[in-house]
Amino acid sequence: MAATPRAGRAADAPSANGSSAEQSAVDLMAAIAGRRDRAAFARLYGHFAPRLKAYLIRQGADEGGAEDVTQEAMLTVWHRAASFDPAKAGVSTWIYTIARNKRIDRLRRERYPEVELNDPALVPDTPAAADAVIAASEAEDRLRHAIGRLPAEQSDLLQLAFFQDKSHSAIADERGLPLGTVKSRIRLALQRLRHDLKDFA
Repeated sequence: MAATPRAGRAADAPSANGSSAEQSAVDLMAAIAGRRDRAAFARLYGHFAPRLKAYLIRQGADEGGAEDVTQEAMLTVWHRAASFDPAKAGVSTWIYTIARNKRIDRLRRERYPEVELNDPALVPDTPAAADAVIAASEAEDRLRHAIGRLPAEQSDLLQLAFFQDKSHSAIADERGLPLGTVKSRIRLALQRLRHDLKDFA
């Protein structure tokens, strides 16, 4: 009866083909699980990683995705080596199953990304109190009315500056006016608005 190969050489060709090679892979798993043997893991990784990557590419993954899933799967092998039971599955079957599940998880994340419930963009604004809503509506109506009472040349420039967020120089170019005229008209418009709205709180 042949002696059980040591972990150091057993990993050169672990695979599901042949009882000797499978036993070598089992020995490597035992070394990883029992004493966190990095050399044993490196040999197991060296054998399975390129095969997993090729398998994942055949399943439709792109090269980058296959590489990522392979690394995730082998990291899981390192962390969960103690859960491997040779009575239930061969080493290669166990590792390929992990890789397959990792790929399925990745596809699910890509198709149905998890929603971060604490994302500020998804947190609804606190509803405003009814009296605040009414006050805001009245203020808006008052402002619109006051703007409507301005001379047309002032109202026009004010709306460009404040409602369309255009600079004074852009307004001057657009309306064909001197920059000083634009600034003067907007200043006069604001003064009149402040006067018309001063008693409104």
